[in-house]
Amino acid sequence: MRRREFITLVCAAAASAPFAARAQQGAIPVIGFLGTGPPEVFSDRLRGFHRGLIEAGYVEGENVAIVYRFAENQTDRLPELAADLVRRNVAVIATGGPPATFAAHAATASIPITFLVADDPVRLGFAASLSRPGSNMTGINVFNAEVAAKRLELLRELVPGVDRIAVLINPADATMMETQLRDVNTAARAMALHIQTLNADTSDEIDAAFKTVDRERPDAVFVTTSPFLNGRRIQLTQLAAFHHLPATYALREYAEAGGLMSYGSNIVDGYRQVGSYAGRILKGAKPTELPIVQASKFELVINMQTARMLDLVVPSSLLAVADELIY
Repeated sequence: MRRREFITLVCAAAASAPFAARAQQGAIPVIGFLGTGPPEVFSDRLRGFHRGLIEAGYVEGENVAIVYRFAENQTDRLPELAADLVRRNVAVIATGGPPATFAAHAATASIPITFLVADDPVRLGFAASLSRPGSNMTGINVFNAEVAAKRLELLRELVPGVDRIAVLINPADATMMETQLRDVNTAARAMALHIQTLNADTSDEIDAAFKTVDRERPDAVFVTTSPFLNGRRIQLTQLAAFHHLPATYALREYAEAGGLMSYGSNIVDGYRQVGSYAGRILKGAKPTELPIVQASKFELVINMQTARMLDLVVPSSLLAVADELIY
């Protein structure tokens, strides 16, 4: 997030605190927003969330209040943060990512929850089916944990002769890692690629993983998607650049931070849908009446400066299909 925009967001949230207090007294509805990472990770996403609320007729500070709770990548804090939102008797809880969604799910079976996850919500136990969620939960699946094969295809197209790929995972996020590792290994076998898995659950472990990468020199790095790793995107992209290694990521924020290439769903638009659903629930819709949305827009972003630094020539086939080229 850009510093000026983050300061503006924080000041706006502080200014709305008295408004939120009045809302708790019953004057207006209150939404609880639960995030796994630090606030700055959610800056663009919150703009999407607010846009969705506006589409549904709600403007923070005018006719709705939002109580924000961020776990700062400390997932063990999520249960208490979710419980706090339940104690406040918020009208809706909005969550981003499986860890926050699991915490909200465990905290309440009655308060509506609208979520964004990057994996199958039925497999995760959040819904009975996509068309009929059947509980107090609904939301959007952005599929970023399920597009491993496509990301590997794009990486192979961009990096000539790629053979050995280091896959960085966050073992603490076991649910998301299971899907991604399964899909990566299946796709790698089909492409005759060799995979080495490296664990990283802390900033120091990320550094250690890249020391291993530097020692063993794979052809490229595949960074899986998880709230923790997404929150360390600056560190990850800088380490990839320092070790002169091509790397692929799921979120465009990585490419914007200097990463070579990202391919995945438009996360900001996903949070717009979460906000839209939260607004519809405030107007009386039941989660069981709102089918889980499947993301349909995927974007390929290539950082051309990083490609030049790595002495890579981006093929015309990728230039033609890229949604954005960063120069």
